[in-house]
Amino acid sequence: MTVKIVRKNPMQVPYPVGKYSHVTIIPKDATMYAFSGQIGIGQDDQLPQGFEEQITNTFNNIETILAAEELDASHIVKANIWATEEIDWAYFDQQWEAMFGDSYPSMTVAYVTALGLPDIKIEIDLWAAK
Repeated sequence: MTVKIVRKNPMQVPYPVGKYSHVTIIPKDATMYAFSGQIGIGQDDQLPQGFEEQITNTFNNIETILAAEELDASHIVKANIWATEEIDWAYFDQQWEAMFGDSYPSMTVAYVTALGLPDIKIEIDLWAAK
């Protein structure tokens, strides 16, 4: 059975300030997936120092973990983005749009002083449904 995830932005609230949907509706028969935060470690098990390279690796890791469960970006219902330094939104949005097109999940962004290891600059945790 295929379930249809619905994303919308009600006219009664201000338009999103970023590339996300205010509301994501998950059908009652969907299977929910919770993914641990993905970070910018590369396939070589190394964490690059550069923030942009960590962003790129994080998105690659997201695609890989989704594929392992036979999911893709269309199944993501919520993304929580944690960063230790200011995000270059022009660069980030290139990665985001490559993954989602123009059908964005719900999103929260927070700047924090530290993540799980000292050199991690970004972590994205996801919820998905199928």
